[in-house]
Amino acid sequence: MSHAYGVDVTVTNGQQVASLGGGTLPNRRLALRWLRRQALRLADGHGHDIPPGSRRLPVRDVDPVIFHSTDAPEALRAWTTDDERQERALTALESGLPARLTVVDPAVGLRVTLAGWPIRSARAVGDAFFLLPSTAEAHRPGRVPAPL
Repeated sequence: MSHAYGVDVTVTNGQQVASLGGGTLPNRRLALRWLRRQALRLADGHGHDIPPGSRRLPVRDVDPVIFHSTDAPEALRAWTTDDERQERALTALESGLPARLTVVDPAVGLRVTLAGWPIRSARAVGDAFFLLPSTAEAHRPGRVPAPL
C-alpha cells in the first residue's frame, strides 16, 4: 500500500515556532530525499540555490536560516551521510511512524527540526482522517517519534 508523506522543517527559539517550509510527497523515499536536500541546503548554503542539474521535487525548498555556530550545520551534514540513520528514518516511515531530526545552534539556542510522517487516508483509518498536524504536535509530551 502506498501512502503520501508529509514533510516539514521548523525553527524555534524556545518561545516561538515557525515553519520554514514543507508539503506532501507521494512516497517515503521522496520524503526522505527532500529532508536530506533541505538539511544540505541549510548546512551548506544557508539557503543558497541548489546547484544546476539537481533533480527538482514537487515541494519547494525551505527558507534559509543563519546559523551562529558550526554545530547545527555539521550535525545536518553528518545526518545526510550516515547510512544507518537514513535507513532508520526510512524504516520508521515504512512502519507508519513519524521520523525527525532536531539540531541546535547553541550560540543562540535556535532549534531546527526536519520531520516526515505518513499521511493516512480516511479509508486507511476508518471515518476520521489522521494527519500529524504539525511538527510542534509531534514534540508534545508522551509522543515519541522515531529519530532520524
